[in-house]
Amino acid sequence: MSKLEELIKELCPDGVEYKTIGEICEITRGRVMSKEYLRDNAGEYPVYSSQTTNNGIFGFINNYDYDCESITWTTDGANAGSVFYHINEKFSITNVCGLLKVIDRSHINTRFIYYCLQIIAKDYVNSGMGNPKLMSNVMARVKIPLPPLPVQQEIVRILDKFTELTAELTAELEARKKQYEYYRDLLLTFGDEVPRVAIDDLFNIRNGYTPSKSNKEYWENGVIPWFRMEDIRENGRILSNALQHVSINAVKGRPFPANSIIISTSATIGEHALIQTEFLANQRFTILSLKNEYQDVNIKYLFYYCYILGEWCKNNLTLGHFASVDMVAFKKFRIPLPPLEEQERIVSILDRFDALCNDLTIGLPAEIEARQKQYEYYRDKLLSFKPLPSKDEEAVE
Repeated sequence: MSKLEELIKELCPDGVEYKTIGEICEITRGRVMSKEYLRDNAGEYPVYSSQTTNNGIFGFINNYDYDCESITWTTDGANAGSVFYHINEKFSITNVCGLLKVIDRSHINTRFIYYCLQIIAKDYVNSGMGNPKLMSNVMARVKIPLPPLPVQQEIVRILDKFTELTAELTAELEARKKQYEYYRDLLLTFGDEVPRVAIDDLFNIRNGYTPSKSNKEYWENGVIPWFRMEDIRENGRILSNALQHVSINAVKGRPFPANSIIISTSATIGEHALIQTEFLANQRFTILSLKNEYQDVNIKYLFYYCYILGEWCKNNLTLGHFASVDMVAFKKFRIPLPPLEEQERIVSILDRFDALCNDLTIGLPAEIEARQKQYEYYRDKLLSFKPLPSKDEEAVE
């Protein structure tokens, strides 16, 4: 019998009490902080917001609102219900985040609450009207199991071991990605001896678009892949299918041809992908399709060079209501074209690096994926408790 089983048998053999977050935690919300505020108050203390990348960090400022063991969660947007644990740090949160502080830490382990909310919080997200939300009043009603403190601590110890191993693997993968980026940039840096061709001369350039949402016919029985940023985030950068499809009637003229590159020139600037099938893409993307006279250029070489182009895009924006690339300068951007043999050599090297860093079927990415699934399985199993019988049920017995 494991230590955890012994503790449960000794301390809560008949089940555990369930409590709401509002009963066990102080609940507060963050404050509005714009990018301008972050720029004007730049400093060392992290600000957490609604994204999940970089552990949810929005930026850094020279002051802080919190210095306590706590849990933050995302209240609004696509990541609503995501939770983060904080200890031994000074930080702030924006208005699209909330904060939980355990009231009685002599009986409740904050990290145990965090692990419970990883499973349960998403079930309380309201996705109506296209803007998912998990507001403070709803978070207060979230109900979680609350076994005796020694049981909580043992579960936390077990789950922490899983997360520590995953963190070690992730750190190793990040080191490999940095190595990959170094060699990628080195391989794609050329002297004046290599000829360069302007994007406008090399590609046919078209804008993506979104078919009318009011015309249901466009979105039913779709056969044409319609790519959005979500496709890149979920499935990588070399794609043959999209998460959503539209009908042939939604296409203006002809679909964009296979083996075209899509690159985001507004909103999430510089993100790009190589699409290996006929397709449509939304208006965030500019579509680059090789002109006939350049069909002997290796399209994957150009795809890899778009990492360089993407960084250029981030530094060449027009002023307006939202960020967008200076398209006049974009079309004049000149891409180096070494001999085809050299292009193929570069692609061969970068393909191997890319597989080691990103392929979920091999190497570290596969091991991290397997560990994450194992962790989620045991987390869900360890945090499943039968509730204590109610007083009415005890009376019947």
